[in-house]
Amino acid sequence: MVAKFPRLEISAQVQPVTRSMLRVELTLTPKFEWDDALHGRAENWWVIVEDCDGEEILFHDQFLLRREYATAEMNEHLVEFSVPITEPMPPNYFITVVSDRWMHAESKLALSFQKLILPEKFPPHTPLLDLQPLPVAALKRQEYVDLYPEWQQFNRVQTQVFNSLFQSDDNVFVGAPASSGKTICAEFALLRHWAKGEEAGKAVYIAPFQEQVDLRCKTWQTRLGGLTGGKEIVKLTGETAADLKLLERGDLIVATPTQWDMMSRQWQRRKNVQNVKLIVADDLHMLGGQGGYIYEAVVSRSQAIAAQLENGLRLVGLSVSLSNARDIGEWIGATKHTIFNFSQNVRPIPLSLHLQTFTIPHFPSLMLAMTKPAYQSIVQYASDRSSMVFVPSRKQVRATAQDLLAACVADDDEDRFLQTEPEQLAPILQRVKERSLAESLSHGIAYFHEALSDSDKRIVESLFTQGAVQVLLVSRDCCWEVQSVAHLVVVMGTQFFEGREHRYIDYPVSEVLQMFGHAGRQGQDKDCRGVLMCPEVKRNYYRKFLSEALPIESQLQSYMHDAFVTEISTKTIESTQDAVDWTTYTYFYRRLLANPSYYGLTDTSHEGLSSYLSEQVEQTLKDLSDAKLIEIDEDEDTVSPLNAAMIAAYYNISFITMQTLLLSLKRTTKLKGILEIVTAATEFEDIQIRRHEEGILQRIYDRVPVKLAEVNFESPHFKAFVLLQAHFSRMQLPTDLAKDQELILRKVLNLLSASVDVLSSEGHLNAMSAMEISQMVVQAMWDRDSPLKQIPHFEDNVVEVCNKAGINDVFEFMEAMDPSENQDYDKLVKAMSLNNKQLADAAGFTNERYPNVDLSFEVEDPENVTSGDSTYVTVTVERQLEEDEEPNLAVHAPFYPAEKTENWWLVIGEESTKSLLAIKRVTIARALKTKLEMVVPTPGKHKLTLFLMSDSYVGVDQAPEFEVDAAEGMEEDEEEDEE
Repeated sequence: MVAKFPRLEISAQVQPVTRSMLRVELTLTPKFEWDDALHGRAENWWVIVEDCDGEEILFHDQFLLRREYATAEMNEHLVEFSVPITEPMPPNYFITVVSDRWMHAESKLALSFQKLILPEKFPPHTPLLDLQPLPVAALKRQEYVDLYPEWQQFNRVQTQVFNSLFQSDDNVFVGAPASSGKTICAEFALLRHWAKGEEAGKAVYIAPFQEQVDLRCKTWQTRLGGLTGGKEIVKLTGETAADLKLLERGDLIVATPTQWDMMSRQWQRRKNVQNVKLIVADDLHMLGGQGGYIYEAVVSRSQAIAAQLENGLRLVGLSVSLSNARDIGEWIGATKHTIFNFSQNVRPIPLSLHLQTFTIPHFPSLMLAMTKPAYQSIVQYASDRSSMVFVPSRKQVRATAQDLLAACVADDDEDRFLQTEPEQLAPILQRVKERSLAESLSHGIAYFHEALSDSDKRIVESLFTQGAVQVLLVSRDCCWEVQSVAHLVVVMGTQFFEGREHRYIDYPVSEVLQMFGHAGRQGQDKDCRGVLMCPEVKRNYYRKFLSEALPIESQLQSYMHDAFVTEISTKTIESTQDAVDWTTYTYFYRRLLANPSYYGLTDTSHEGLSSYLSEQVEQTLKDLSDAKLIEIDEDEDTVSPLNAAMIAAYYNISFITMQTLLLSLKRTTKLKGILEIVTAATEFEDIQIRRHEEGILQRIYDRVPVKLAEVNFESPHFKAFVLLQAHFSRMQLPTDLAKDQELILRKVLNLLSASVDVLSSEGHLNAMSAMEISQMVVQAMWDRDSPLKQIPHFEDNVVEVCNKAGINDVFEFMEAMDPSENQDYDKLVKAMSLNNKQLADAAGFTNERYPNVDLSFEVEDPENVTSGDSTYVTVTVERQLEEDEEPNLAVHAPFYPAEKTENWWLVIGEESTKSLLAIKRVTIARALKTKLEMVVPTPGKHKLTLFLMSDSYVGVDQAPEFEVDAAEGMEEDEEEDEE
């Protein structure tokens, strides 16, 4: 019985956020045996934080410990919260975790503040000067003025920053609330840049999310593309070969931090990167969020490039209002005269914000309880004006749409939110693909979530902007994508479920600010409203940061290994001192002394900072050396990259994933093993695990052929493993899982290419298995499926008809479709049951896309092949094309979510020993001639194979065999004796 008495072991980590607020991360670990008869399905606990005298409760919340998580192998539970801190600072606080049902079942922890150093006081905001609004004519050039036909003048924020952005080349930081016109500020910098004419160089615009990049590129191509003789505005794709061409031709390159990171890594070798003279970094506050370390690394690298090349690179940073903007401004090289950090209250359209709190711990019940107040807010604050409601998930969007409609029916006015005649709406609704959306729209309630088709999204935004429907519900994931604005914005709930940690996590404040940025319609509203609905325990946290400003801290410390791998592989860091110097360019370095306790720095003296940095750098380098990614020569104090670091940097793979590949990929690893290893990559850890998803995953898992020894439905890696197989089987998936699958497919090809490189560098021929999986990913088929499945409209029944006619691959199909060669042509066409358009699609694929190549090769000096010495094989590959026909290297891959360019591997291997002797990755346009260098390991006759392997198509690989007779090479010690 004693072993079953509920007991939790608790530990806590404290980080100061501001001088008056601490963030606490509490870890709870169950230390008792679970007995269903005693404990039921869950145990409820209270988390209480008291001041040092035990007189005041500073925080309290409930924590539910469920049986399945208490008994799991990884049973640590995280609870995150913030508590106020006063000055003078108390010696400690007490955290108590006490059972709701069991007497004396409690754990206590003293949070000591003995070594805690509170951050510096934040500087005041930039005052908004009472300036005369600047007329648009101040842009002087008529073509610039014509960009703003609907405006007579700029707003007050734009007026105040105009001279710094448009009349000078200084680095500038602008922090202002969402919807205060910062995109126009970015345009000021671009117009100044292009006004210089020929010597302007290239400009880069970076935004954290792909949705922002897509939208910005589309609008700027329309608006700015015609300026001064035409501007080429391009967005990067993430595929290196294609991006290098885009970088070559683009005047303005629009990219996410990850995409620009991949381009700028090799800046020493890329003239086009060195020719970038302006970088606009938008939403720079996101460097404090998930993945923010990449943004920080990219901007830090830009600083380093500017310092080394002295090429006059200009950096312009844009962000929401920040409390520590001076640090970010100085980091990007702005001066005190060009750092503008306005208060949250300087919005062009003032926002009146209401907080409504709830004390319901059960999340579904909480969302239900919020629906009625959300409805009342729309009726009370918006009347007949537009309203947007943000909810946590796609599922919740639909549920809330039904609940709002039910509330309208209860008020005897089911069309109260419809602001047009139903007859006018009817033809538009017929074009809507999602039927439940059409039904909802017919009553004036629109919704927008990540899984809607592009056409439905356009219809929704158009109807809402025109005022035909009054209410727009938006899922949290779309807050960066949706473009509409409204008089009223309701944020209905501030938590989302994180399946990996099986808990609800708070929205980042930056996300809530983005949501409220949609409040206020330019030219229509004199003021606007916002309603935030959140749990009672989060009231003070959100109230503080929504009314004051956001402090931003660096995330780089947790990802230092990945940053170092990149810089070491490009020889930017070649010694321990280089590594320390590199950190001085980072925002992390700027914040170290400003908020030392956040980063674990205890001694703020010059020596203390120096030894802290050295320790961080040395430990990181040691970890990389232990993982066999780099080599450290302690005598010379040099750091050099090993092959694994070069692979990781080239394919943008994390240090932990690279370690996994090095340790797990062996000569004997088969296709199943490679699938398992690749899906274990840390790159898949951000795949969402939703509530109650295990049922559908179980059903998919039952239908896929490859099984795992251990099944864990709450692991993102298991989910990736299952969804990748579902892709090979071409299964129809529910919308949420289809979106997850798309994420997986976008990442997996780089991981497979890295696996090929790891295996081939060890001389293992099973690198070919990873190449085959690459083909499977692009074409969505298993290795055992018929190659005919790649042809458009070739479902299983059509493939079966072809197989019965003796047609087993695409080349045989091409021959069979020639009436002069095939006497059964009419019979075959009839049996396939394809219409003329489908047959034309099939012919287009086989004639224009499916590669038909001739391979020839020659071993140089075959009589003098010696074991242990290099032998060269000249390989020629020619694509069969008409003389006037241009090769089309874009892959036909309807099931793959991104554009893909054709690549090939040339491999020489010995099947009898499973050895790989040579490998080269190539692109074949019209023809290719290249040399492969191989070393035959042992004397005697060797039966070798030259493999030509596609990375995108099934059934085009070639494998001619040849023999070499290797003479015995001289041993090294013999050579030394002769010398």
